[in-house]
Amino acid sequence: RRNPYAPFTTSSLQQDASSRLGMSPNRTMQIAQRLYEAGVLPYLRPAGIAMAPEAIAAARNAIEKEFGTAYLPPTPRIYTNKAKNAQEAHEAIRPTDMFRHPDTVGDADQKKLYGLIWRRTLASQMRPAEIERTTADIAVNAPGGDIQLRAVGSVVT
Repeated sequence: RRNPYAPFTTSSLQQDASSRLGMSPNRTMQIAQRLYEAGVLPYLRPAGIAMAPEAIAAARNAIEKEFGTAYLPPTPRIYTNKAKNAQEAHEAIRPTDMFRHPDTVGDADQKKLYGLIWRRTLASQMRPAEIERTTADIAVNAPGGDIQLRAVGSVVT
């Protein structure tokens, strides 16, 4: 089982946008600023990963409607920062409306970034992924000495 990641903070959004979308941190924040100004995101620079109870309820409703009850855990997931001195003043980066699909938002870059935020927010409230892991160990007797090979694979079930 693999639990979903917490919703985005500013730094985790910048890292994910860089690795998945190829956007620089500066470009990511420019696009996020435009999404904020359009009323699509409630906060821009949160330090916390918590979500308000009404946002969690909205995310759970959206999951139930979009994907079905099979993807909904029996209780909401509550995320907190592990650091003792972490600032929890703001919520995590999340959509203002969980039912606003990424296809309905702004230009191409805004759609991409908002899609990342929307998917991560909804995923944060979903059931853990069930993953089947397979490991194959192969021993080869070669003239120069034995060779040990290992192949590892995983599949979401």
